[in-house]
Amino acid sequence: MSGVWVFKPNGVIRLVENPPGEKKVLVHLPTGETISSYSTLERILLGLGWERYYGDPDLFQFHKSPSRDLISLPNDFSKFKSVHMFDIVVKIPNIFHVRDN
Repeated sequence: MSGVWVFKPNGVIRLVENPPGEKKVLVHLPTGETISSYSTLERILLGLGWERYYGDPDLFQFHKSPSRDLISLPNDFSKFKSVHMFDIVVKIPNIFHVRDN
């Protein structure tokens, strides 16, 4: 996970993912295209042989046979965070990259 640990005077700490001003974007390396919607991501993943998986109605998921890899994303693209982006990069190396916006 990426982010910043915030320490409060009362001793409570928490991880703030993507602090203000540190927004991350997912980039499709072969085209240089920034992923700005699930329709764009789905088009690319389908082209790479991934299949849409409908196991959980609350998630936007993809699976690639014969691997056990499953990409699980929140249904709402506005909740698509860097942790989801890095999951995609790990499962599909050399095709996607996460960078600062």
